[in-house]
Amino acid sequence: MRLDRDRLFWMCTIQDMQMGQGVEWAIHSCLNLAWVEPGEACSAAQLAAFFALPAPYLNKQLQALVRAGILTSTSGPRGGFRLARDPDTISLLDIVTAIEGAQEAFRCQQLLKNTPGARKDVDYRKECLVAQAMRQAELAWRRSLAGQTIGDIKTDVEKRVPDTPELTRSRLAELR
Repeated sequence: MRLDRDRLFWMCTIQDMQMGQGVEWAIHSCLNLAWVEPGEACSAAQLAAFFALPAPYLNKQLQALVRAGILTSTSGPRGGFRLARDPDTISLLDIVTAIEGAQEAFRCQQLLKNTPGARKDVDYRKECLVAQAMRQAELAWRRSLAGQTIGDIKTDVEKRVPDTPELTRSRLAELR
């Protein structure tokens, strides 16, 4: 039995695609660290105070970035976090993956296996048109994030608001 396209579309469910707030916090923190003077580091407390965020939760995000090789951390009184790589080599996808994980946002539950006329021998993750459409959308989303770097955003911010690097460095210094 051939399943028709409309029936397949309406029989699958679409899960929410929503990133946690930690992704936004991590991207902004990386951007701020891109403006820190070479050799300098910022503590989680400084970065959290900059945005009025809870330091323990931001620290959790920063540690995830360290594990992913995006940041380095040094302990001690002059310690803190630094970018581990050039901002032009840190993609938004790198950050999203570090915080959210690499799993697909949409995971087909093969609901079609429980419908009239379904076949038990079919892998509906591959056959379901909704799953295919969601996979294509996610690939486009991931390609877009992979093509945008912290360096790109840094450049755009500096063009739009040229005094941002100095204001950021000054504010972080006040928060020591």
